[in-house]
Order: sequence, then structure tokens, then C-alpha cells
Amino acid sequence: MRLTKMHGLGNDFILFADPKEDSKNYTDLAIRLCDRRTGIGADGLAILVPSDTCDIRMRIINSDGSEAEMCGNAIRCFAKYAYEHGEITKDTFTIETLAGVMKPSLTIENGVVTQVTVDMGKPFFKAREIPMNVDMDKIIDVDLDVNGETVTVSSVLLGVPHTEVFIDDITKAPVKTQGPILEKHDAFPANTNVNYVEVVNDHHIKVRTWERGAGTTLACGTGSCASAVMACEKGLTGREVDVELYLGILHISYLEDGTVLMTGPAEEVFETELPIE
Repeated sequence: MRLTKMHGLGNDFILFADPKEDSKNYTDLAIRLCDRRTGIGADGLAILVPSDTCDIRMRIINSDGSEAEMCGNAIRCFAKYAYEHGEITKDTFTIETLAGVMKPSLTIENGVVTQVTVDMGKPFFKAREIPMNVDMDKIIDVDLDVNGETVTVSSVLLGVPHTEVFIDDITKAPVKTQGPILEKHDAFPANTNVNYVEVVNDHHIKVRTWERGAGTTLACGTGSCASAVMACEKGLTGREVDVELYLGILHISYLEDGTVLMTGPAEEVFETELPIE
């Protein structure tokens, strides 16, 4: 099987096309390939499979073998791969995901995709939609007990569940210590991604993420979108926000009608051939 390693601002994935996919279980393959010591190493698999309703379908399998509804960095890699490998010939197309239909638009220079803008749809704020075990129409500034410490969180569903913790200094974000506890907190029956957010000014935020099913990553696309949305909803920023991650910037537009647009790069690292059935 021909495999391609790609990353979106450091959030890395192994991509391949499976035209005969019939709801295969990729759990063991993901765990084996994503291991950073004995495999290729990645945060997950992004698999191109046929779609009956869209131009193509994307399956995301996390490094722990669980399947995710969506991934913002993966979908940019996916779109670039699909175009440059001839799976798609259009610069705007539709991708079927478990979180709904996503619509990437490609910036192409000399046949190379340099930027990808993705229509991420609209966020969902109600507790039952996220889901979260509280009775609220919008989850903003809710106090949770985390091992005896009160942590104020805001949550939203944007492709996948995301919880934001706003802090003054991103360098002090307890991503690896508090993140995994919040991920599986009793308040979140489907678990949650956890984003720590520092607001720099009304158009610039910094984000660090603990990803559900993957742990710490260098970037999270849906998390960047969710953080920008929540910063705006809290009145801390405007609707156009640059999200600073470890290795670069994602630009998020939160339109007046609620639609979220994400623009950023994707890079191919290498290709390889492995005897995988």
C-alpha cells in the first residue's frame, strides 16, 4: 500500500486511498502505523474512500484507534492530497465526514496546493448537542470540579466536542496534566477536546490543545475554530481571528450567519510503500 505522511502545522497524519473500503475497522492499523517508535508516527490516519453523496469521503482514525467525526488539520491535508494525487480535479469540492459535509477551496500555484480554506459549517452551542451534562442553551463560563480545583470552561460542538479554558499565559497551560482529566470528565458523556486559549488582542489568540483520542498535538484545526468562535462569543475578539499555534497561524473567519471558515497550509512530508493488506 502506498502511504503518504503529511502535516498541518505539525498535526501529522498518514494518508492513503482505499477505493474498496466497506466500513473496515482500521483500529489495529492506526495503532501500529501511528506509533512514533515502532511505526511511521502520526496523530492519526486520514483515509480517502468513495462517497455516495459527495465528491469524496474522509475517515479519521486517531492514534489510539478510535474514529473521529472530523479533524480540521487533517481535512486540509486530505484536500491537498486528493488534488495533487489526482483523486479530485476541482479546486472546490465536497467531502463527506461523520460531522457532515465539508467544503474545501484550494489555492493552487503551478499545480501545488499552497493554502486550503474549509467551510467548517456552523457551531452548536446547546448542551445536548455538544453533549454536556448541564441544562443550558449556551455553555459559557461553567465551573467544573477537576480533582478539587475549580476550572471555568466554555464548550461548543464544531465538528467534534470542544471545551475552552481561557488563561492569561499560554506557556503555563496545563495541557498534559489537566487536559486528559477534562477530556474524560463526567460532564462530557462523549468526552471532549480541551483547548487552552490566551487572548492577545481582538484579532489574535494563542491556543494549545489536548485532543480527544490523540493527546497533545502541535495544532488542532477544529480546536482553533472552536476557540476563535468562543472568544468572539465571550466578547474578547472580533469575527476575524489569527490563531497562533506552535508552528504557525490559522486564520479563522466567524461569519455573521454563523458559518466558520478556516484557512491554513498543509505539507507533504514523504511517501512510502508498505506491505499492508
